[in-house]
Amino acid sequence: MLKPIRWNTFIRDFVVIQVGFATFGFAIAALIRANLGTSSWAVFEVALSRIFHVTPGTASVLVGFGVLAIALSLKEQIGWGTLANILSIGPWEDLFLWLIPNVEHNLLLQIIYFLLALGAMGIATAIYIGVDAGAGPRDSLMLALTRRTGRSVQLVRSAIEVTVVIIGWLLGGPVGWGTLIFALLIGPSVQVGFKLFNVKPHPPQVAEAGTD
Repeated sequence: MLKPIRWNTFIRDFVVIQVGFATFGFAIAALIRANLGTSSWAVFEVALSRIFHVTPGTASVLVGFGVLAIALSLKEQIGWGTLANILSIGPWEDLFLWLIPNVEHNLLLQIIYFLLALGAMGIATAIYIGVDAGAGPRDSLMLALTRRTGRSVQLVRSAIEVTVVIIGWLLGGPVGWGTLIFALLIGPSVQVGFKLFNVKPHPPQVAEAGTD
């Protein structure tokens, strides 16, 4: 299903959503540069980037289209923001990987990178979902499973992250103790971001007459 485009607010929405994408790209790059273990999806995408000899950002784009196909099979509604997510976050990630210096053998700075990335990713998710132009492919999957299972965003997001990191680790992705902590804390971080920006994962739907 496709969300209709609100042309009267499109320029503002586009600017806001790109802020969210840039923040998300920064978060992924900061995690990689922290060298404590990347996020679950980054573990998977870095593994693929090594296998196929492409940048992590390019791998992110390819994975995004694959995850989108799964979300669509679960009948999750998408919009122009969904495609913008797939095409934007990868390039932002590669840009910040170029800008952010790599940190090793400095645990305090590595932890600062890690915590900044964790908070930034929760906020970024809330920002671009809040634009309501269609969630990104990974978030569309999260929202679809939240709707299908009736479970909280926190629980569903954490379950997805743990599953993905196991697959990424089996493919040779960079896993560290930070990976496990991130997988467990990203759900609460997204939940906080939703509350901060008053974002609803799925607005209440009124049942149609004659339906159960």
